[in-house]
Amino acid sequence: MKEREWAPAWPLEVGLVLGPHGHGGHDPTFRTAHDGAVWRTSRTPDGPGTLRVSVRSGHVIGQAWGPGADWLLETLPALLGADDDISGFSVKHEVLEDVARRHTGLRIGRTGRVMEALVPAVLEQKVVGQEAWRAWGWLLRRYGEPAPGPAPEGMRVIPEPRVWREIPTWHWHKSGAEGVRARTIATAAWHADKLEAAATSEEADRLLRMLPGVGVWTSAEVRQRAFGDPDALSVGDFHLAKQVGYALTGEKTDDPGMLRLLEPYRGHRYRATILIGLTGLRPPKRGPRMGVRDYRSF
Repeated sequence: MKEREWAPAWPLEVGLVLGPHGHGGHDPTFRTAHDGAVWRTSRTPDGPGTLRVSVRSGHVIGQAWGPGADWLLETLPALLGADDDISGFSVKHEVLEDVARRHTGLRIGRTGRVMEALVPAVLEQKVVGQEAWRAWGWLLRRYGEPAPGPAPEGMRVIPEPRVWREIPTWHWHKSGAEGVRARTIATAAWHADKLEAAATSEEADRLLRMLPGVGVWTSAEVRQRAFGDPDALSVGDFHLAKQVGYALTGEKTDDPGMLRLLEPYRGHRYRATILIGLTGLRPPKRGPRMGVRDYRSF
């Protein structure tokens, strides 16, 4: 085990910053312990690793295991938002002022790892969360490596790109992911080295959107996590535009309406949506919710 202590210059909220990297309550790569510590696995450039992040007296304590331990501790500040530039951001809507005061330490972190953000994002395309998380968990339990160190039971490390390319059709089907999403992930795995080498969010966006099956929404979801891009807006999300419209105007809106409302936040539009989510304001639910499909029974 290796350890690093780091003192952030702001009132860090570990759960808030790291939350976007978890996919459902049973994500094999992400776990929040009863003591508030966050466990996370990653396939680093040096190999698999497990990271435990906790806070003690305002200091972050990072503990890491596995071949990727040094890399995980070296990049710990970036993961927690040390490189996030909040200059130029200010609240433009009264409804966001209180939540912005309560979360002055909000930062957007970056993992620097594209595939571990891309695979779950593709699985989440145009389906309800439970369906995507079920597939993600099944694939990680079947093909992921056991997490190094004393990680919570069941934690796994995302497999290498080669493994994603070799998953047979029947296992994709068994996981609950249909052929379109399976092909998108397998194709991306062939280009993993180039994707991981992208130096900027803009370069990553260009490379990602050249892949069949990857559009604006998926690219944004990846760049939010891998690059900490504060302006990567998830246009095309089933709920986001409605939520933004309702929170800022009291009425639901569509994607063009959301873009107009968030234009004053250009450069920080993803950051603005995080604050909007923290208000807890949601449009009233009317009609039946989208059901969880099970492709395994098709």
